[in-house]
Amino acid sequence: MSEQTEQPEQTVPGGSGDSSVTGEERPEARLERAVRAAEQALIEFEIAVETFRVEVENFSRLHHQKLGPMYTRLDELDALIAEAKASRSGDAEDLRRAREARSLVMPMPGVDELFHDWLGSDGISDDASAMLTDRPVRPPERVRPSEEVRRLYRELVRKAHPDLAQDDGERERRDAFIARVNAAYGRGDEGLLRELAEEWAAGPAPEASAPGESGELYARLEWLARRKELLALVAKELEDSAIGSMLRMAPEDPDRLLEEIAEQLLAQVSEREAELAAELAAE
Repeated sequence: MSEQTEQPEQTVPGGSGDSSVTGEERPEARLERAVRAAEQALIEFEIAVETFRVEVENFSRLHHQKLGPMYTRLDELDALIAEAKASRSGDAEDLRRAREARSLVMPMPGVDELFHDWLGSDGISDDASAMLTDRPVRPPERVRPSEEVRRLYRELVRKAHPDLAQDDGERERRDAFIARVNAAYGRGDEGLLRELAEEWAAGPAPEASAPGESGELYARLEWLARRKELLALVAKELEDSAIGSMLRMAPEDPDRLLEEIAEQLLAQVSEREAELAAELAAE
């Protein structure tokens, strides 16, 4: 019978020294999971808020481009109608109303305002050049980014969000990168988002986060909670704004909403023009 060599006692996975098997969870483990879950929840919330912000800004721009001239025409017609009434009646109240209506008409822009955003570092913009040479101006962009653009954006933010950084240097790198991502998203630039995704994948791999002390983890949870509160305020302001309220009326088809408003404004313009013609005929 051969002698058995005595081996030193070792702790192996599944043995009595493994807290994951004995059920003795490391005190910080649950807190770490809560922090990671809160980080991901915050990132998803930020994605939603940024998406809505982009939609509100794009809708606001399109609203101004498509409907602004109609609102201006309505104001001008209201002023002309009020002035015609005042001219015919000579009544002091009618004269006051005419002055008030005229004050609401947008004045002609000055030279600086007229050329605002027309000139850049590369000279006159394409749109401005088109206007000055009677070439067609490119139509406004869609109200919202496409589904593919939204998908690419969400994936990039989840991977590169600055809140996932483990040190100041990494946060600065992520901040700069996400700023470029947000700019591409705001323009709905699918090609650039794909390039940025490739750039991030080819860059240095983010370091795995090391477990923190309980105090640091609690502080992190508190910061995440405060950050979400601030984002909630931003979201509320967007939702309560005039453009945000309009956008929420047709979340699935904001383009159609613009068309419906344009049709209503055109009808109002026709009514005002007929009223003006009647006032002028009565003089």
